[in-house]
Amino acid sequence: MNINYRKLFPKESKMYRNIRLESLEKFPDAFCASYQEALKTEKFRMENDIELQTAERFVLGAFIEKQLIGICAFVKDETDTGNIYQMYVKREFQGKNIGLGLIKAVIHLARQQFDNIEIGLEVIPGNNSAYRLYKKAGFEEITDESDKEPGKSIMMKYRHDKI
Repeated sequence: MNINYRKLFPKESKMYRNIRLESLEKFPDAFCASYQEALKTEKFRMENDIELQTAERFVLGAFIEKQLIGICAFVKDETDTGNIYQMYVKREFQGKNIGLGLIKAVIHLARQQFDNIEIGLEVIPGNNSAYRLYKKAGFEEITDESDKEPGKSIMMKYRHDKI
């Protein structure tokens, strides 16, 4: 299976929307967002970012030929930090290291575009497969034990020496 990881092109914003809606429908708890509410949104902010090719906000896709099978978004903050969001791989392609490939591709592009960028992400407690994936990709938990509250997201930070 040959997977191509790349930034989405402007004409692919609708493909992004479709897979984003699928992710919310199938895994609503993982994204802290409502599928029903998302359906009411005429255009997602990331759709605009894809169409405008915004440097500070981009979405990478995992493709098999022309089929988009996974997405991962990156948003740079005003400082030298950025965050990974909306990591999703279609169910039938999960468990094949495609998510790891997406994360690595996003990290590579972010570090290429922004010198000394610190990359973080959040994961919902109980989403063990995502947590393991992020650890494997070089992220470490930074949520202090005293900060942990039931249901509160776990904050993770990328350690540059891990990849």
